[in-house]
Amino acid sequence: MKALVLSGGKGTRLRPLTHTLPKQLLPVAGKPILHFVMEQIKDAGINDVGVVISPETGDSIRKNLEENPWQHNFTFIKQEVPLGLAHAVKVSREFLQDDPFLMYLGDNLIGGSIRSFVENFEKENLDATILLKKVADPREFGVAVVDQDGKVTRLVEKPKEPPSNLALVGVYIFNSAIHSVISDLRPSWRGELEITDAIQSLVGMNAKVKAQVLEKWWLDTGKKDDILEANRVVLDEFTYREVKGQVDESSTISGRVFIDSGAVIENSIVRGPSVIGKGVVIKNSYIGPFSSIANECHIENSSMECSVLLEKSRLIDVKGLDESLIGKNSLVTENRAIKKSIKMMVGDDAIIEL
Repeated sequence: MKALVLSGGKGTRLRPLTHTLPKQLLPVAGKPILHFVMEQIKDAGINDVGVVISPETGDSIRKNLEENPWQHNFTFIKQEVPLGLAHAVKVSREFLQDDPFLMYLGDNLIGGSIRSFVENFEKENLDATILLKKVADPREFGVAVVDQDGKVTRLVEKPKEPPSNLALVGVYIFNSAIHSVISDLRPSWRGELEITDAIQSLVGMNAKVKAQVLEKWWLDTGKKDDILEANRVVLDEFTYREVKGQVDESSTISGRVFIDSGAVIENSIVRGPSVIGKGVVIKNSYIGPFSSIANECHIENSSMECSVLLEKSRLIDVKGLDESLIGKNSLVTENRAIKKSIKMMVGDDAIIEL
């Protein structure tokens, strides 16, 4: 089995950050979202991985995956125009050939393992299987109707009146039958080749299409608040206490805090779960729970919590930063007293003076 990871798109809902950084590379708990996806694929026992990239951000994706600690065999596939998930499969035909494949959206995070998902597909000799999650408002997602045996009977994309509360998570497995279906597919009203339409065609052909419902969490990281929620959930579940950097005697580290090598903490309080990256300097500051601070950031005379700082950003004399996402090489500073919390999303190379 192969894997196909979709890492194209323009990430318009996360601008201005995604003007300079692909959304799949935004960090959650100190690690790019795409790395969590690669770990899932490795855990499922799949080594041959096709990565669908866009012309605008493809080089960044390639460079980010160069170290390849998962030892995947990568093939990069350019999708010139984002014309839908089924179109991404279509342009990947040469890589996929007639092998079964796991398709995984590169900006999705799920809890637990997908091993049973892969094993059930192979054991039952299915034509397709989809991962679903119960959601409060299915209208923003592809929605599936499933019978008591797990067989998919109907799919619909972003319905005004959802037939169920089971949303497509963005993890699928197909055999080669999907290719002939996609070759006959017509664009939807959005002008895209929809994977939901392709799966519905398989259902209409009485193909063996089943679903598995995800019991643990699923996070679609398309917006700022989604990134912060993903950061919170992942920190809460996976952070462990380890201090590799330097912490002086006047500082207090409480709870599950990971401090990477080269970091310096002086006269500060850091409460977990939080992750502090390599070379970070924190002086005379308070770092509250659910904070993720990337490499080489500098924080001084400030307080923050529930926020994500990207590489080399600086926070100087800022009190009460909360639920914020700050881009790389940015400076946020305050020159007057302020008693309310601050919430913001700042793109790369910005200067914000409050």
